[in-house]
Amino acid sequence: MMGCEHLRNLLAIENCEVVAYADSHEPSRQVAASLVKTATGYLDYREMLATEKLDVVVIATPNHTHRSVLEDVLRIGVDVLVEKPLCITADECREVIAIEEQTRRPGRVVWVGLEYRFMAPTARLIREVKSGTCGDLKMISIREHRFPFLTKVDDWNRFSRNTGGTLVEKCCHFFDVMNLLADSKPISVYASGAQDVNHLNEIYQGERSDILDNAFVIVDYENGVRAMLDLSMFAEGSRNEQEICVVGSDAKIEAMISDSIIRVGRRDGGRNGVTEILVQQPQGVVAGFHAGASFLEHRAMQHAIRDRQPSAVTLQDGLLSVAIGQAAHISIAQRRSVEIVELIK
Repeated sequence: MMGCEHLRNLLAIENCEVVAYADSHEPSRQVAASLVKTATGYLDYREMLATEKLDVVVIATPNHTHRSVLEDVLRIGVDVLVEKPLCITADECREVIAIEEQTRRPGRVVWVGLEYRFMAPTARLIREVKSGTCGDLKMISIREHRFPFLTKVDDWNRFSRNTGGTLVEKCCHFFDVMNLLADSKPISVYASGAQDVNHLNEIYQGERSDILDNAFVIVDYENGVRAMLDLSMFAEGSRNEQEICVVGSDAKIEAMISDSIIRVGRRDGGRNGVTEILVQQPQGVVAGFHAGASFLEHRAMQHAIRDRQPSAVTLQDGLLSVAIGQAAHISIAQRRSVEIVELIK
């Protein structure tokens, strides 16, 4: 799904040519072939890396393969975008960061696919916070009430050992947004969550699915900002799949993602002083699965590559978003607050 999402976006970008793709899953290769008829298809990505002269590689493989695929791609020196999560554990993320440092070449762009920051309402909310609209930011609240996990190739996403767990797989997007808004280092995580409704009776090769479908996660930051995630994956009856709320010393700002609305309420205006703004992506954006965010992500990465600018979404960003999710899973399992330094020395 995401491999083809990236193909559709890349095909819409000027002066960008998709020359090859690799997938061990035959039906996926067939879909890719229907999208890019002039590109060469490979069964093994390593053969593609050895055969083709590539400028950029996009990695959209199952989470648990990111570590090994990234190492192979980084060692050939090309620019790379890796889908979220960067890896399934903080340790794997740190290993990848070390490999990138060992193989670094001037101007190489390594980009993590945390595209939620490019959604129109999220991007506008981030700009409002950075410009001082809410004053001194104190609280961040993100609610995602949505449908269950989709079915994926060979059901790889039904097991936490492959995904990193729901709070890594799904929620690294939101932890990344929290980190951007807080503009500070996360220091501790406390979480409560469970698998209560979804996938309870799903058995794969004799093994029961073990992915959480709901949680509350609280993150404390070094600068005193507090953030909370409210996740339910059995809440299809929601008008807005995601809602983000920030509160500061001067104002409250809300982003309603599905409705693409921003609300700004200043304290001095009271209940009647709330302003509502409809926000939209620029014209020409490929809507795709994430309301144009993936297209804007690719376009931003292309600008970074062509203008020799650093990545806007770094391996360190990927590491922190994974570490918060991993800490949340530890917190749930051990019923305690988890310090981020336990995962990132």
